[in-house]
Amino acid sequence: MGRYQWGQDPWTDPFTHLRRMQEEIDRLFGTYGASAGTEFPPMNVWAGTDGAVVITEIPGVGPEDIEVTVHENTLTLKGRREMPTNGKEVTYHRRERRFGPFGRTIALPFGVDSANVRATFANGVLSIQLPRPESDKPRRVQIATA
Repeated sequence: MGRYQWGQDPWTDPFTHLRRMQEEIDRLFGTYGASAGTEFPPMNVWAGTDGAVVITEIPGVGPEDIEVTVHENTLTLKGRREMPTNGKEVTYHRRERRFGPFGRTIALPFGVDSANVRATFANGVLSIQLPRPESDKPRRVQIATA
C-alpha cells in the first residue's frame, strides 16, 4: 500500500484549495508572487567567530540612495528605488520589478563593533563587513593544573 506525502494530495493537505484561491486572486490583480513573503532586497548573511558578512543585491539603486545603520546586534538597511519615467502615454504590459521605499532589519547572533563596519557597493551588490568586538569573541580558557 502506497503512502501519500504531505502536500502532494489535495485531500490530505487542507491548504491546497486556499493556496489555489490565493494564486487566482494574485493573478487577477497582477500581484503574483507578492504573497510568497519575499522581502526586498534579498540578503545572504554569513556569521563566524570574527564577525558577519551581509551581501545584498539592489539593482537600479545608487549607493547615495542606501542607508545602512548598525546598533548593537541589529543591522538596518533602508533606501528607495525610483520608478523610471517612460512618458505619459505608456501603459505597462507587465510590471514585476518593485519600486519605492524599501527596508530590512535583521538581528545578528552577536554584537557588532560599529566603529569598524565597512560597506562597499559595486554593480548593484552591497557588501557589508560587520566585525565582532574583541570583548564579545569567544576565547579559549587556559586550564591550570593543581
